[in-house]
Amino acid sequence: MTKSIAWVTDSTCTLDPVYAKENHIYIVPLRLMLGDGCYKESVDITAEEFYDKLRLHDKAGSSQPPIGEFVELYESLKDRYDEIIAIHCSSELSGTLSTSIQAAEMAEVKVTGIDSRAGAFPLREMIKAGIHWHKCGKTVSEIKEKIEHMAHNLAFYVIPSSLQRLHRSGRVSGTQLLVSQLLKIHLLLKFEKGKVLAIDKIRTFKKTKQKMLDHLKHDLGKIKDVCIMHVNNQAEAEELEREVTVLDPNLRTEIMTFIPVVGILAGEGTVAMSWIREQPVV
Repeated sequence: MTKSIAWVTDSTCTLDPVYAKENHIYIVPLRLMLGDGCYKESVDITAEEFYDKLRLHDKAGSSQPPIGEFVELYESLKDRYDEIIAIHCSSELSGTLSTSIQAAEMAEVKVTGIDSRAGAFPLREMIKAGIHWHKCGKTVSEIKEKIEHMAHNLAFYVIPSSLQRLHRSGRVSGTQLLVSQLLKIHLLLKFEKGKVLAIDKIRTFKKTKQKMLDHLKHDLGKIKDVCIMHVNNQAEAEELEREVTVLDPNLRTEIMTFIPVVGILAGEGTVAMSWIREQPVV
């Protein structure tokens, strides 16, 4: 008989609440700070609402959920499920996974922890794939191995619109900020082993976008889905989608509003693309 599994994740997963409820997925919200206000992501405020408010505030940030919220959740789950899988946004960018595991220990419940090495689209796809494999009879250890294979094969590129916010976060130096402003340089960022790295400095947005599309072109034949993300930049996201379709009309595409955690750092106008290579078969 297949064991029952509860999935614990965070609000960077972008999962539909109805799908989550139907599939025993418990989403603990990150906190978003604007001015003196604090909001539970996707509970008190949507990504779209957050970005509308962001225009009015210079002071913005995010934080992981409090450990007590995780402890309370694990206490409620431990007698209702045979297994619990905790999968969260990148441990290199947030302490959420560590806090989740610590809370499980405090609640005296065994949890299998998985680092998605990302968030947003890749995290969502990992959870959906894991649920599929569970329904196919895979064990928790087998599911973890397959999801970690996905994390190893994800691609995630970001073209930030604001280096000011990246500078404030410490991810761009003062010299880099000054040079970029003088020369109008655009950065191409990449998720690499859970970290966000600047991999290219390019003079125009058009060339930066083409570089991102070149990375996609290199992976054609290995992927089926591409997600295009944006921060209040629907028009550019739609243009990117058209360019992706030209590269491969068979690719499934979707457009998603970027998760606020990244949008806070990258600024309004940011665009990104993500896909997962060589997804393992059942």
